[in-house]
Amino acid sequence: MSHTTPRKDSCGCGRVSRRGFLADTGMGFTGLALGALLFRDGVARAVDKIGQQSGPHLPQRAKSVIWIFLCGGVSHLESFDIKPELNKYGGQSIDDTPYKDFLDEKRINQNLVGINPSHVQRKQLMALQTGFKKYGECGLQVGDWFRHIGECADDLAVVRSLWTCHNDHGTQLTWHTGRHPRDGSFPTIGSWANYGLGTMNENLPDYVVLGVPTGDCCGGEWTHGAGYLGPQYAGVRLNVGAANPLPYVTPPSGQILPEEQAAEFSLLGKLNALSGIEYPDDKALRARIKSYELAFGMQTAVPEVLDFKSETAQTQSLYGMDEKTTQPFGQLCLSARRLVERGVRFVQIFHGGGGGGAWDAHSEVKKNHTELSAQVDKPIAGLLKDLKRRGMLDDTLVVWGTEFGRTPSAQGTGRDHHPQAFCCWLAGGGIKGGITHGSTDELGFYAAEHPHYVTDIHATVLHQLGLDPLALEVPGRRRLEIDLGNPIKEILA
Repeated sequence: MSHTTPRKDSCGCGRVSRRGFLADTGMGFTGLALGALLFRDGVARAVDKIGQQSGPHLPQRAKSVIWIFLCGGVSHLESFDIKPELNKYGGQSIDDTPYKDFLDEKRINQNLVGINPSHVQRKQLMALQTGFKKYGECGLQVGDWFRHIGECADDLAVVRSLWTCHNDHGTQLTWHTGRHPRDGSFPTIGSWANYGLGTMNENLPDYVVLGVPTGDCCGGEWTHGAGYLGPQYAGVRLNVGAANPLPYVTPPSGQILPEEQAAEFSLLGKLNALSGIEYPDDKALRARIKSYELAFGMQTAVPEVLDFKSETAQTQSLYGMDEKTTQPFGQLCLSARRLVERGVRFVQIFHGGGGGGAWDAHSEVKKNHTELSAQVDKPIAGLLKDLKRRGMLDDTLVVWGTEFGRTPSAQGTGRDHHPQAFCCWLAGGGIKGGITHGSTDELGFYAAEHPHYVTDIHATVLHQLGLDPLALEVPGRRRLEIDLGNPIKEILA
């Protein structure tokens, strides 16, 4: 009986090892596909490694999320939590009103907000700086600054009883991660969605960031980063309206031919595949392979998404793109719809980013909010109306929020930061429309009924995506109970 020398890459038992099998299948297939297969295998294990089934844990009501964040702190009092009592007592000290006991120091401390009651709050109350009216069959009261969004009232679930843990612009970070800014960089809500569910498309990022991120108290990348989950789950910024929306993946004009670039990527694929055979569990390798493949696909996909020529004049007008004031933000909102159409999981839109945020109205709150709301009101309403008429609102969840509210009292001609109470709204993706949940007191000072820390919004979004925050733990990392939050079941359809 002849003796055959075992292959170097065999298992020693007559079977060929995984490494040998993959090498023998031919690098043509492996070079093109192994990177994607390895990465998707890693995404599927994101839940499996803690004993859960891969994919959604729960019935999935939303496939994608559009997360709209207004930087600087929008006044809840004059947007979606109207307080007519302020008109009655405007100009008076709170001590001279029936609400003087609201500023009890013990009550403030119970809200976990370290604010001196004698600070700004004991100054004169400020009357509402805009009018308001009721909208829709639900009769939602909305400030005149957001009258276009008010037209969508029957599609909105307004949560009026939010609170957060920090009195400065670090809550820009808290709104996205649930963590105090001094804790550092942690996974954002978009990165958790990306990590838990993986991709729905081949040529676009799963998590896209539009607009200028916030810049105060933390690096802008923290508000769309992935922290310990790894950079492959972070948001990718696109510069809508720029000649080159994604400069770092676009080859210099005239310096490389498409055939040459294709040859380079083919070689990289082969080299990465060889490494993948040797090190199939290397996370850094999977992330690198994904970045190469994604960058190659985005060179054609991104310009196509951001080219609005195929959109009708009626659609562009719906987003306000035919008006100078609304055109910039209208482009972002229309881009968000086009990205979701093409399988992007999470789109984060910033408005007023940089520094403390444009909405930080310590003075001239009327002038500030009048000008800024004129930029965003029509485009956001246009997005909701466009999604609805296309049948996309059923499985696209839109979230509108900010970092905190503004004080019922005056700070000169403005309003100060107010973390004890503020509001947000959600629409689509299995959310009940035409309802409000929770409430603040008569002056909008405290989250009085059904108070919700910001991570309850995170948990609600993940729940609608079919994800259980408890099942998204990462080995070696343990989140605090408050980080996980609880879905707001009262607003779910």
